[in-house]
Amino acid sequence: MLTLVAVAGASGVVAGRELLRLQARQARRTIGKPLGEEALAADRTWKKKQGDRLELLMLGDSIAAGLGAERRKHTLGAQLARRTARRSGRAVRLHTGAVVGAESSALRAQLAGLPAGYRPDVAVVVVGGNDVTHRVRQADSVAHLVEAVTALRERGCEVVVGTCPDLGALTAVPQPLRALGGRASRSLAAAQRVAVLPLGAHVVALDAVGPFFLSEPDAMFAVDRFHPSGAGYKRIAKALLPAVLGAVGVPQPTFSTTTASA
Repeated sequence: MLTLVAVAGASGVVAGRELLRLQARQARRTIGKPLGEEALAADRTWKKKQGDRLELLMLGDSIAAGLGAERRKHTLGAQLARRTARRSGRAVRLHTGAVVGAESSALRAQLAGLPAGYRPDVAVVVVGGNDVTHRVRQADSVAHLVEAVTALRERGCEVVVGTCPDLGALTAVPQPLRALGGRASRSLAAAQRVAVLPLGAHVVALDAVGPFFLSEPDAMFAVDRFHPSGAGYKRIAKALLPAVLGAVGVPQPTFSTTTASA
């Protein structure tokens, strides 16, 4: 009897794995690559006339690169640069080292590829989604991120880490694959946070924007239903902006919790 239960259980596991493989294959076919593999180039100095330039570096994967944005100014880097310039009163020069499809292991090469003598004031790192979809061990993924953040901090650069987005918000991916992806991405995000906070990084939990993508998928996603649209990047930029401003020393508004006495 126990043998029959064990066999049935093993068969269920095999069937479950096969279902997930089939769903993953179907999701890849459905999503395809209608956006290509290159994000729009948005590197330039934003609000140049303001002077006293800040250097903003974007590292990581397709989100950091801005794949899916319809116009250059709608990429994540450009939206952050424009908003930082507006709030700081300083010019912001954007440099994008992020690469579409990158896993956390690619951060080392992205850093090595920076121009000689380049010293960013603040680096924004968004990575992890491809680690989850490619089933990279969480410990390895986090170790690569720690290495990159440590290297940036040693350069005297402030670092903002946008943790792994919640893959459970990808409505183009069927269940139960989506639920498993969501669970794995949230676990990675939590591990990223724990690992980089002691290094002095500013951490922003990007899973907080997931509900907007779930409730407004037509607006938040690009045509592939996988990468953010310009509107999606605007939402992500708004989530990251306070940390970027804090990193470069721009005072943040404070709201009193007390009321004046009558």
